[in-house]
Amino acid sequence: MGKGASPLSEGVMKKILLSYAYVGIWIFLSFTVIVYNKYILDRKMYNWPYPISLTMIHMAFCSSIAYLLVRVFKLVEPVSMSRELYISSVVPIGALYSLSLWFSNSAYIYLSVSFIQMLKALMPVAVYSIGVLFKKDTFKSDTMINMVSISVGVAIAAYGEARFDSWGVILQLGAVAFEATRLVLIQILLTSKGITLNPITSLYYVAPCCLGFLFVPWILVEFPVLKQNSSFRLDFAIFGTNSLCAFALNLAVFLLVGKTSALTMNVAGVVKDWLLIAFSWSVIKDTVTPINLIGYGLAFLGVAYYNHSKLQALKAKEAQKKATQVDEEAGRLLQEMEGEGSARRTESQG
Repeated sequence: MGKGASPLSEGVMKKILLSYAYVGIWIFLSFTVIVYNKYILDRKMYNWPYPISLTMIHMAFCSSIAYLLVRVFKLVEPVSMSRELYISSVVPIGALYSLSLWFSNSAYIYLSVSFIQMLKALMPVAVYSIGVLFKKDTFKSDTMINMVSISVGVAIAAYGEARFDSWGVILQLGAVAFEATRLVLIQILLTSKGITLNPITSLYYVAPCCLGFLFVPWILVEFPVLKQNSSFRLDFAIFGTNSLCAFALNLAVFLLVGKTSALTMNVAGVVKDWLLIAFSWSVIKDTVTPINLIGYGLAFLGVAYYNHSKLQALKAKEAQKKATQVDEEAGRLLQEMEGEGSARRTESQG
């Protein structure tokens, strides 16, 4: 018995260690991409304040790699998708994704990394509110109270922000709204139709679409400025490694969600946010005030409670599903027993 228990414990330990490894990789890459983007876009650092151009470089790189993996090396299977489905489902999602990335990258020019992470705590509020609006979620007073507590926490953090910039806040809140709408539309336009995209197929279909949508504002807003700045030369080492990190982050998302769960990613995201706030304060030397921390702490508790509620709801749904399966199996067995009993009675009468 002792010998049999050893391989089991080793197997469980291996799974636990792998889960921690996936979480660690995702936190590291997400952390790296955020800080790297801040470094490139901030006027006090690398001083390349062109968020649309940076996002287009990311999308062009990710599109190329995804195309190679799907079409050339055939390492990933493409999803069966008609032109009508692509236009009606993927194009709106691509438009929202391009706006979300453009606005969120723009916010790095005006706001500190720590304050941006605090504002991102509003994501559950936006997703739930838009879900209710599109009738994908049901309105519950206790959930709404939780959403209000998160919003109050973020408002307190904003009140205590030393480098408050109204335009930067508008950009980040816009990014949150676009991203939340995109997540809800993925459920409505793709998941409900039985279409699931992993990060590679998602980039394969969505990234070229984003590139097309970003081209119009780029021509109008950033291209004239870049044209005047004739001294600028694209640093392939900086932008190449930055794009590689962005692509690797998508792979890490696939590993983390595929091997653990979306809830694990949410919890890991909270850890990453606190690490970024600490890094922003200690290394970048951004000012983090006590009011910032009190406000974000309140928002953090609200997000933690929201994640806990979602976990309990998932457990209840799973338990109900299992109970239904047991009832169906018991019903089948009862029918079989009744059938056998009636057959025996017929035989004895004969």
